[in-house]
Amino acid sequence: MAEYRGRVLIIAGSDSGGGAGIQADIKTVTALGGYAATAVTAITVQNTLGVTGVHPIPPSVVEAQARAVLDDIGADALKTGMLGDVEMVERVAAILESTRAPAVVDPVMVAKGGASLLAATAIEAVRSLMVPRAFLLTPNAPEAQALTGLEVETTDDLRRAGEALLALGAKAVLMKGGHVEGPLVIDILMTPQGETTFEGERLETRHTHGTGCTLASAVATGLAQGLDLPQAVARAWAYVHEALRQAPGFGAGHGPLDHAWPLRGKA
Repeated sequence: MAEYRGRVLIIAGSDSGGGAGIQADIKTVTALGGYAATAVTAITVQNTLGVTGVHPIPPSVVEAQARAVLDDIGADALKTGMLGDVEMVERVAAILESTRAPAVVDPVMVAKGGASLLAATAIEAVRSLMVPRAFLLTPNAPEAQALTGLEVETTDDLRRAGEALLALGAKAVLMKGGHVEGPLVIDILMTPQGETTFEGERLETRHTHGTGCTLASAVATGLAQGLDLPQAVARAWAYVHEALRQAPGFGAGHGPLDHAWPLRGKA
């Protein structure tokens, strides 16, 4: 029987188009040699053109899924994505509190096509309940702005917002710079001990659907496999960059990445 290195429990929404959400998460964890289990928070109706329906799963069922996994299979790391509303945030925060496994929290708020995936009333719950329980928080610029109330338009703004999120209790933050204009994409890994920057040439492509989900799951896989945080982020960053570069070109809108590229040895 194949031996899996690194068990990752993913608590997130489903993407029928397969480019983001738990589908992207499972593909990412598998491609990097880990084992993925899931607790599904919502069923979305979507493709590369956008989200046309969101059907939440009852929070008690989400918790039951997670407990079933943790009680039997176990998890070496957790990754959270789309949560939706206050009650779901409260349930998932309780799950994180009950396990010692590190949690990568992706504060998903808006889909790539613009659809809201987190109720405005739930932002405070994410700020007060999820951020302090995050081993790593992975906000993009708009998410960081919503969580901190600070304007986030430049790389220096990312740093200021990151400092504010560390002050709210996150053990580390990966401030993603994809929304910051410029020829380079600069992400900043910030901890109370210092920072590490990751930068690369911006790829001109519309095939960026699920980049945030993919990056967070890739980091969670690295942590589950025993990598330290900078190593896990560095490997995840390289994986996502290549997945963007090799995107298959599907769909007429924001297309998916090539999650399986390591399995084909094309890099």
